[in-house]
Amino acid sequence: MNINLRQLRAFVSIGRLGSFTKAAEALHATQPALSAQIRELEDSLGVKLFDRSTRSVTLTQAGEDLLPVVDNVLGDLGSVVARARDVARRNTGRVTVAALPSLSATMMPAVVARMRALHPGISIVIKDALAERTLALIRADEADLALTSTPPPDPQLLFTPLTKDRMVAVLPPSHALEKAKTIRLAELLDSPLVLMDRESSVRRIVDGACASIGRLAAPAYEVAFMATAIGLVRSGLGATLLPSSASELLAARDLTIRDLDAPRIERELGIVKQRRRAYSPAAEALVAVLATVAAEAKAATRPSAKPPRAPRFAAAAAPPPASPSSSRRSRARRR
Repeated sequence: MNINLRQLRAFVSIGRLGSFTKAAEALHATQPALSAQIRELEDSLGVKLFDRSTRSVTLTQAGEDLLPVVDNVLGDLGSVVARARDVARRNTGRVTVAALPSLSATMMPAVVARMRALHPGISIVIKDALAERTLALIRADEADLALTSTPPPDPQLLFTPLTKDRMVAVLPPSHALEKAKTIRLAELLDSPLVLMDRESSVRRIVDGACASIGRLAAPAYEVAFMATAIGLVRSGLGATLLPSSASELLAARDLTIRDLDAPRIERELGIVKQRRRAYSPAAEALVAVLATVAAEAKAATRPSAKPPRAPRFAAAAAPPPASPSSSRRSRARRR
């Protein structure tokens, strides 16, 4: 059976208009071409669709039965084509992102706000998870991309760097090293430690830094969440090492936070995807926004003689309008 869209459109047009001539005009085709298409369609279906005379064209019973069915098929196909064009133009779509908790709370809000402004028809699902879990979601095709740290070598995965943060020491009250401007890792290892779970990117990086100076990290406590680590430090149970981008540090102003030295521990952050899978148009739009937000954060922290700060990701949202009371106060000051 060899049926094509031109034949189906010709059938519906002739059936609705009751004339080969009018249908040919509506489809911008010649009448002989339409006649040939209908003959081919009838041959393929093995049924006569029209009764023809020199003065009129009427549907046969089979034609009347098929007309609404074919009309619906063409309508559904038109909807599919329109939807595909919307997806291609990034007017609609869905993206699932697996992201480290530290980035879900800092970078992703700015990215989602920017996406909402640029591509309001694209929905975003965020699955915040530890590093190993983000990679598992990518391998299982349960996420389109992961926002995570540099993964272990894997030929199936592709990593694109975006930015960096660094590990800082968070000390409990009255810690022996709280007076130091910077702390050597070896000094910190001699005191009780609260370290992150072994599935986290932070723990993997800290363990690697310890190995580089010939030491082994032996934590007094292991936790899965950075807020838990902060709570244990606040209770005086030990010091911890956390990424400078962690939002939990904002709630730890009562604690002592110091840069690490010898070695300085940095964490490269970026996008992980399956090497064999191409991005959808919606995912391409999100990746472009991720790159922009990361570049803006990097530029905002670059011009400084001080030690680099943690990246601060901006949503670039318009400032809220001034309230009437604030406007009156402003005019009063000018007078």
